Order: sequence, then structure tokens, then C-alpha cells
Amino acid sequence: MEIALVLSLLVVAIILFATEKLSVDVVTILLLIVLILSGILSPEEAFVGFSSDFIIILASIFVVSGALQETGVLDRIGSSLVKISSKATAGVVATLVMFIAGSVSAFMNNTTVTAIFVGPVIGVAKKLRISPSKLLMPLAFSSILGGTCTLIGTSTNVAVSGYLEKNNLTSIGMFEITPIGIILFLTGIAFMFLVGNKMLPDYKDSTYMEEYSMREYLSEVVVTPGSALAGQRIFNTELSRMDIRILKILRNNQVYFPHPDLVIQENDLLLVEAKLDDLIRIKETNGIEIRGDMLSNASLESPEIQLAEVLVTRTDSDLIGNNIKNANFRQRFGLVVIAIHRYGETLREKIHNIDLKLGDLLLVQGTPERLAYLRENHDLTVMGEFKPLLFKQKRGILVVGLFVLAVLVGSLTNVPLSVCFLTAAVGSVLTKAISSQKAYEIIDWRLLILIGGMSAFGMAMQKTGASEWLANLIVDLFKPLGNVAILAGFVILTVFLTQPMSNAAAALVILPIALQTATSLQVNPRTFAIGVMLAASVSLVTPFEPSCILVYAPGKYKFADFFKIGSLLTFILVLIIVVLVPYLWPF
Repeated sequence: MEIALVLSLLVVAIILFATEKLSVDVVTILLLIVLILSGILSPEEAFVGFSSDFIIILASIFVVSGALQETGVLDRIGSSLVKISSKATAGVVATLVMFIAGSVSAFMNNTTVTAIFVGPVIGVAKKLRISPSKLLMPLAFSSILGGTCTLIGTSTNVAVSGYLEKNNLTSIGMFEITPIGIILFLTGIAFMFLVGNKMLPDYKDSTYMEEYSMREYLSEVVVTPGSALAGQRIFNTELSRMDIRILKILRNNQVYFPHPDLVIQENDLLLVEAKLDDLIRIKETNGIEIRGDMLSNASLESPEIQLAEVLVTRTDSDLIGNNIKNANFRQRFGLVVIAIHRYGETLREKIHNIDLKLGDLLLVQGTPERLAYLRENHDLTVMGEFKPLLFKQKRGILVVGLFVLAVLVGSLTNVPLSVCFLTAAVGSVLTKAISSQKAYEIIDWRLLILIGGMSAFGMAMQKTGASEWLANLIVDLFKPLGNVAILAGFVILTVFLTQPMSNAAAALVILPIALQTATSLQVNPRTFAIGVMLAASVSLVTPFEPSCILVYAPGKYKFADFFKIGSLLTFILVLIIVVLVPYLWPF
């Protein structure tokens, strides 16, 4: 009776996970409630998974990843990609994108990595005049496969390792799966370069490309006394390397236009044209300031101060034909204009001297109250508000150092990984790389509840004998074909379940059955555990994986695109797992 109840709950859970009628964390909690009320699990057994080390590891990685994102480290990597690949072919760029994104993804959440790289990759596509569809699917695939290279590369790996430890088996080492992970990762890159690149769709859409292009703003930059830029030739400065275009220099009431021999001096006022992200990064470059009424770093970083893009929309507005200074813009609206964009035109005058036109886009800064007031004024329309992502170099370097130290100490010493990563997470908060409030917000609590709860569900399957019953069924079906065939059956079943379920949930559903099968066969349970874990991370058949969902709309993909390319690549990766796992972890 108990076996029937547990298996029925399993079927119901799979259906609810697939249909998403309820959130995964709600489904998990309901399962635990039923298991407790039915007497299958005690409250202590049901909730013990939430106190496991791997929950601390996952939460800490979320915080560290968030700190790297908040300080702009990941964004800086993505922006560098635009520069180094701007003259390469589409196939080479896709390969480069896969290698960089996958390498980063080996040490942090693959969904976060994909989200960070989507914008820069679209920027690369625009520069190369190719469709984003040629680059975004490789990006998603590489971020997923990069997670197979280390223990912390994906939450699935951490969850499986924690389950093994709870069941008195040795947990997975930090780099234990690195050899096979690298093979899977490089196979994915090779496949996309040799085969997938030819199969990728080419959905060109100029309107779409324009929508994702980053606007060029005119702004004013002052070279402060003692600046390292003073004495440098104009085309060999840090500004040039940041892809910031200097239009002219104003010096002692004289105007100088850029030429190779022009040298920058202290107190020069530079009229520059730059994308928004690069404009904000100027604040992180020592020796220069955005002039917009000489805004300070403190004002830009204040939680009370926001940036917004506002559009001049009224034809009869007194702003039209008037410049910002004469219109008393700051006194009138309580906002500071720090940059201006005019579609199809390169502006070359000081911002406050430019006569505004209908359709001009202004980048303004002010308090939320002043922006709220602006919405009631019909001269200007608020297009979007945001808090800029600043590259806080010193704090970013500190977070990277803490993260690397946590990996090394956790791998080379007896200090528990949970302690190492928790220390790195706390260090990220103490160094103000991320606020404590943001740290709590960035943790995916639904995922933690899912993993902790499904671990308890695995215990219920063991206690009731449900896992043993299923294991015997699978053994009876595949035993005549040998242990490799049984492993292949579990790998394929896991790949199948990851379509309607999350990777971690699918792995934790199959894992107790696989371990029980290994016990019945009297073979190494680790072989089956590693096989199931890796299978959950190489399912690329459909775009339901979060990383794939992120690129689905920007790439203009169709379901058939993922099925056609992902099925073939998944088949190859499954073969590698079935062949290499028994070799590296013998039965």
C-alpha cells in the first residue's frame, strides 16, 4: 500500500512539474505534507534535507555569483567578448562564445552566465551583421555543458553529491568529474562548430536587431588633475580601449579634433560618444569624471538615486528648440542630464548648448520622487528606469579572490566545502560587493526547497521499498543485456524526465532507484550515480532548460530548431556517458 502511495505521488509530482500548474516549491512542500500525514516520514526525516551541507553550498554560490554580477565582473567579461571577436567569422565567434561562457559556467550557475552573456553576444551579432540565432543557441548549450566540469558547476551536481553523503556514500569531489566534464564540454563545442553551425537557423530581422542595439549617447568627460590620461595620445588611452569615441576636446576655450598626435592634458573637457554601459564605467576609471554637473560616484551608487531614459514627446513643448541650460531643466524637473542621444545623428556640441528636438532621448539622474513627478509632465515620457551596473573593480577582484580561495581550500584541505563557500559569501557581503538584502533576494529559494524536499522523497522511496521494487523491475528488463545496458536505461530515463522536470528534480527522482539497482546487482553504486547526474545535465532536446528559455525569444528560435540540433548532440553526449562512466568509475 505504501509503495503504491509513494509511486502515485511520484507520478503526480512529475505531472505537476511538467504542467507548471503550481510552483515547484509548492508541489514539493505538498508532497512532504502528504508523506508526513501518511506516516511514511517523520517530520525530522521530511525536513532533514534542508539542513544539509549542499543547501549551504548552493545558497553561498548564489550569493557569490550575485556579487560578481553586482560588481560588473561578469559583465566586463561579456563586454570584452565584443572587442576580441568583432572581426571574426560567425563560426569562430560561436566557438569563442561557447568556450568563454562554458569556462565561466564551470564555477557558477549556468542560467546566470547565460543571462550575462545574452546582451554582449547580441552586440557581437550586430557588429558582424549576422543573426543572433547563429550565436545564442551555442551560448545556451555551452553554459549548460560547462556545468558538468566541476561539482559546483550546476545545482544538480551539488544535489546528487549531498544525497550520496546522506546515504553513507562518499560525496563527489570538487574536480572528480572534471575529466569527463571537459570531454562533454569540448564535444559540444566541436559538434556546434562542425555540424551545428550549418544547422543553426539564420533568422534575420532588422527591426529586431535595432531593438537590441545599444544607443550611443553624447556625454562630457573631464580629465581631473593628476589623471593618468594626461600626457597620453588620444588614440592610446583607456577610453579608446573601452570603445568610447572622443569627438572633440575643449581646452582653454579652444577646440581640438582627434588626430594621432593629439595629447590629452589635465582639465580637458572631452565630448565623447559611448554606449550606456561604457558611459557608466567611466565612473570607475581613475582620473576622469562625467561632467553632468560633476556628478559624484556616491550619487551614482546611492540607492535613492536612479537613472532613467526620457523622451521629448510634445511638439508644442517649450523644450523644443531650447537648450537644457536655458530651459532651466534641472530647476524645473529636479533632474540632471548626463547624456543625450539623437537617432541617426552624431552630436558634437556641449550637452547644455544643444537645442532639443522632438524625439531626443535624455539620460537623466534623480530621485524616485522626481521621476514620478516627471510621469505627470507631458513634455517628457519616461522610457525606462534602471540602476546602472557599475564595475566596482576593487570589490570585484576581492570577490574573485574569495571565490578562488574557497575552491582551493575546499579541494585541497579537509575544510568542508560548505564552510569555504559560506565564508566567501559572507566575505562578499562584508566587502559591500553585494548588500545583505540583495544577497537574500538573489538566492533561488524555490530551487533549495525543491532539492531539500526531493531528497526526503528519495528517503521515502527507500523506506517503503518503492525504489527496490522499481530497481528489480529495471534489472529484470535489462539484465540479459548486461550492466552497461542497465546504466544506459537509467541515463535515457533521466534525459527523458528532464524534459518536463528540472534537472535537479529528475536526478533526485531517479537516483534512489539507480542506487537500489546497483545494490541488487552488487556493483559500484557510484557508477550509476555519476551516470544519472551527468545525464540530467546533457539533455538539450527541448528549449525547456532555463538557459535555453533565455535565448529562445532573442534568437527567434522555433521548437523544431532545438529538437533538430539538440537531439543529435544529446544522443552523442549520452553515448559518451554510457561508454566513459563505467571506464572512469568501474562497476
